Amino acid sequence: MILATLAEADRYLGLHPLFADAFEYLRSTDLYALEPGRHTIDGERLFAIVEACAGRTRAEAKLECHRRYIDIQLVLEGVDEMGWKPTADCVDPATEYDAARDIRFFNDAPSSWIATPPGAFCLFFPEDAHAPLVGTRAGTIRKVVVKIAV
Repeated sequence: MILATLAEADRYLGLHPLFADAFEYLRSTDLYALEPGRHTIDGERLFAIVEACAGRTRAEAKLECHRRYIDIQLVLEGVDEMGWKPTADCVDPATEYDAARDIRFFNDAPSSWIATPPGAFCLFFPEDAHAPLVGTRAGTIRKVVVKIAV
């Protein structure tokens, strides 16, 4: 798991061949003009999902993990307090792995919480279970999640 800002993103380019394209998309696109939903960047290899919703409580949040995709979750509005725990330490699955959606949920509690403000991103690898979209109910969390094929 990595927490950083777009200004610091270049230091992570060597971690994956598609990171340069992902960060270029985040820097060069008017992200605030994008409607919620999926936006194709490079087919199934690289795409973005825009989310805009009220935050949920820590108790409502479920840890999730992915096998086929790495997430770059860039917060645009609100503060997304994301839960985190190593996937290997999750012992209480809530669901089986759903290959079609590339997701599995856990009942485990996160081992830490990361308050991610606007302009910052969390980068989650398959080894990182995460519980996103936690925030105050009074405010909206708007973010872009870039999905990068492993």
